[in-house]
Amino acid sequence: MTAILTLEAGREKSLLRRHPWIFASAIRHIGGKPRKGDTVDVLASDGRWLGRGAYSPDSAMRVRIWTFEQNEVVDNAFFLRRIEQAARARQHLLEHTNACRLVAAECDGLPGITIDLYAKVLVCQLLSAGAEKHRDKIVWALRKLYPEHAILERSDVQIREKEGLPLLTQTLHGEIPELVEIEENGLRFLVDVKNGHKTGYYLDQRNNRQLVANYARDREVLNCFSYTGAMAVYCLQGGATHVTNLDVSDSALEMAARHIALNGLLQERCTQLNADVFAQLRAYRAEGRQFDLIVLDPPKFVENKRHLTQACRGYKDINLLALQLLKPEGILATFSCSGLMPEELFHKVVADAALDAGRSVQFLRKLSQAEDHPVLSTYPEGYYLKGLICRVV
Repeated sequence: MTAILTLEAGREKSLLRRHPWIFASAIRHIGGKPRKGDTVDVLASDGRWLGRGAYSPDSAMRVRIWTFEQNEVVDNAFFLRRIEQAARARQHLLEHTNACRLVAAECDGLPGITIDLYAKVLVCQLLSAGAEKHRDKIVWALRKLYPEHAILERSDVQIREKEGLPLLTQTLHGEIPELVEIEENGLRFLVDVKNGHKTGYYLDQRNNRQLVANYARDREVLNCFSYTGAMAVYCLQGGATHVTNLDVSDSALEMAARHIALNGLLQERCTQLNADVFAQLRAYRAEGRQFDLIVLDPPKFVENKRHLTQACRGYKDINLLALQLLKPEGILATFSCSGLMPEELFHKVVADAALDAGRSVQFLRKLSQAEDHPVLSTYPEGYYLKGLICRVV
């Protein structure tokens, strides 16, 4: 029998707006003894049925809603239907790439479930108690939809600890190659799906790489937090005279060099430099070094709201340094992947950095995550990647 969870009076408003999260503080009573990941029905204080979701007793986010339709059952067919619908919405992207985010968690009606497609490999992240509970159903649906694909689980994300779940990486089906070759807008890249950042590659920056490359012709580029150098490949293909990849990972920089060769580009046009970005930018400033185009794509600075002020200082510092290193009419492409960083605040931080750097800048373009990372209208938290292309004037 499905357990019943009743909310405190007045706490149903977010569910009536179809937001998929219920926090522990909103719950008045739990009827039955649901276990971790079990499906529960959620009622308003007056007994109205509101939704059906996965129960997580170890998390402050106590329930994630699977469905707002009372007659919809959370079974094999449910996962097949949701994954198939998400995949169909992305089918047009496969004309230009064989890698994309297939399922974007809450934004595709599958809270805690992320699935990325890399050629013939599917990489899953099951980050909630409900996703963990239904792993077999998810794998069954994927094997039915993609019978020729291998399936890897990369549930090695810290958020699982908040759900009382262990971090793990495991093969769910087939054989996983050490590197998966993908194609993106006519360029080729190698993805380490087992050990790479996130699920191995930054799919969310696909459109932005192409947009930034449009400004690269005849420019010297500094690519900060370069990871495996996809942005560098785009810029060199776009006519950059030289790109410096700056990162603290030797293995990432080695892969960046492989990507230069894989795409038939000249190694002498790209320098791979292992250094701390903040320290190296200061060193460049001391040397009087300047660049025509600088890309800042740092890791997440904001883990929770308490860190927001500190994160703003970090973003301001790095943008100030970059702006000081740009030549007149130079271009800055700057990003924040922190979901808790509001877009307006990020823009203000960049503007304040320009003021303190003594540079006047124009905001040429706002940037965001690629369309295979959609934002559900009832779940604004799905909007996390924001960026700006700026010109020094």
